[in-house]
Amino acid sequence: MFTEIIEELGTVGTVQDRTAGARLSIQCAKVLDDLAQGASIAVNGVCLTAMDIRDGSFSSDLAPETLRRSNLGDLSAGSRVNLERPVTPSSRLSGHIVQGHVDGTGELVSMEPLGDDNWWLRVRVPPELDRFLIYKGSIAIDGISLTIAAIEAGVLSVTIIPHTYRNTTLGEYRPGSRLNIECDVLAKHVEKLLLGMRD
Repeated sequence: MFTEIIEELGTVGTVQDRTAGARLSIQCAKVLDDLAQGASIAVNGVCLTAMDIRDGSFSSDLAPETLRRSNLGDLSAGSRVNLERPVTPSSRLSGHIVQGHVDGTGELVSMEPLGDDNWWLRVRVPPELDRFLIYKGSIAIDGISLTIAAIEAGVLSVTIIPHTYRNTTLGEYRPGSRLNIECDVLAKHVEKLLLGMRD
């Protein structure tokens, strides 16, 4: 489980294509402090397994499903990524609870300056995810816990504060970029329960 509060920006070292999937190596420092072989780590909001941990880097294998559902297949050497270790029982839950199981990708429509290094981010979301999104609800975009400020015609909007802009990958994206989306897990469970009551 993660809270989508980004701990560190990492840099992709290599992306190696495999027969099925790929292997990604990431250069970083802070998240390596207590990272163990086989532990979970969120990369752009995608829960991966840390392998081949070295001084200054770790690697993870990307399954074909991960490449289909997320923007990790768009990465190349030098790309910046958002990193977060899983929560512990004593962690403060500053963001919102997510699993790191990305539901799909959205398309960045625009990032407009609001002044004082605040930004208005607009993302087009896949139609099948719209039912899980509500005004003032939580959304994870590329592993960042954000609050939905508006939803109109399949486009959600969020405000990006200066700290988030400076300490995540959001400032590096351009219109058309794919962003990982994970909807609130509670909304998905509620839908499943309601559908079961109709049967």
